[in-house]
Amino acid sequence: MSELVQRASQQLTELVRGEMRLAQAEMKEKGKHYGKGGGLFGGAGVVGFLMLQALVATAIAAVAVAVPVWAAGLIVTAVLGVIAAVLAMRGKKQVDQAAPPTPEQMVENVKADVAEIKESAHR
Repeated sequence: MSELVQRASQQLTELVRGEMRLAQAEMKEKGKHYGKGGGLFGGAGVVGFLMLQALVATAIAAVAVAVPVWAAGLIVTAVLGVIAAVLAMRGKKQVDQAAPPTPEQMVENVKADVAEIKESAHR
């Protein structure tokens, strides 16, 4: 009987180790894909940024049809400045709504749990 228990224990250990090796190999493979995907997203971000720069140059050229080039550049820069300011103000509002960065509800729940444990310990 003890030999059967020992063999079962050994087989279970080998099974767990095998599953751990399989999980490790699977995670390694997934990590490679995540790394490649991250690099591709980074490349897409760079190309997208260059695209936006080209779009700004196009906007300046379009406005330059009606006004001198320097004025067109100034007008497009001012419009982009206003957009940046609006986005910054909205972003600040969102960050202010998130402050303070503590999980207040979780803290209150833990305090209530501790109080409950103390109360049941005193009974």
